[in-house]
Amino acid sequence: MGDQAPAPARAARTDIDALRRLIALRERKPLPAVADAGPPAFDVAPSAAGAPPDLLPRRSLDRSLPGEEIAPGLYFQQAHLPLPLPASALSLGFAKRADETVEPQRLLFFDTETTGLAGGTGTRAFMIGAADWHRDPLHGDGLRIRQLTIASLAAEPAMLREFAGWLSPDTVLSSYNGRCYDAPLLNTRYRLARLPNPLSGLDHVDLLFPTRRLYRGVWENCKLATIERELLRILREDDLPGAQAPAAWLQYLRGGSAALLRRVIAHNHQDVATLAQLLPRLVQAHAELAAAE
Repeated sequence: MGDQAPAPARAARTDIDALRRLIALRERKPLPAVADAGPPAFDVAPSAAGAPPDLLPRRSLDRSLPGEEIAPGLYFQQAHLPLPLPASALSLGFAKRADETVEPQRLLFFDTETTGLAGGTGTRAFMIGAADWHRDPLHGDGLRIRQLTIASLAAEPAMLREFAGWLSPDTVLSSYNGRCYDAPLLNTRYRLARLPNPLSGLDHVDLLFPTRRLYRGVWENCKLATIERELLRILREDDLPGAQAPAAWLQYLRGGSAALLRRVIAHNHQDVATLAQLLPRLVQAHAELAAAE
């Protein structure tokens, strides 16, 4: 009898431990709130043996992209920034093109967001942003920013066709390392899509190299984010680094949330807006150096 007396106590402890495990299995962390989620659905959650299944509220995944879907899987958005139109033709002396000028309205500042930096036929642009000085019928003169984003691989030809419509034979492209990266990448994508290449033969003013000549050694590097912070006094808030853009798009492509991809769109918007402010500043800096000599 003495050997069997503790049995009820051990059984009680076993029952308590089992109950604690059961409670732990049934605990669920609260799901994060998602904007524009719509009405809740229900999921059947795993349950302990012998216990009824849990019905947990589940909100629909946030897949919304800004702008208008102008073709299946192709999203377009446009914004207006009240930046003053340069009053006269801009000198290209800063780009080692003495005695050459360009009318501001001919400039198209552009930047792509891509699936990687390696280049080659396996790399594609999933986003193209462009800025140009434009007279808006509602807002007046300012900087027009247009962006194209594809939400499926099949939408790439439609994006390329739409971007081609933004170009004319007298367009002057402007970029930041776009002569070495963005333009060759787009050339490849037009060729693979068997579409006429609208970039062929266009003038191109790449702002990276004159920026390096003027500011190499002045700041820690000549990355666009550094130049806009130090020279243009532009501070980005909640910016998603460009290196994270491929993963953000791939996550969306696989059915994930659009939250990170919207941040990529905001990053691209700021990039082209910065280019439009950088070129006149380089013109001014070059003129000041020439006057001091």
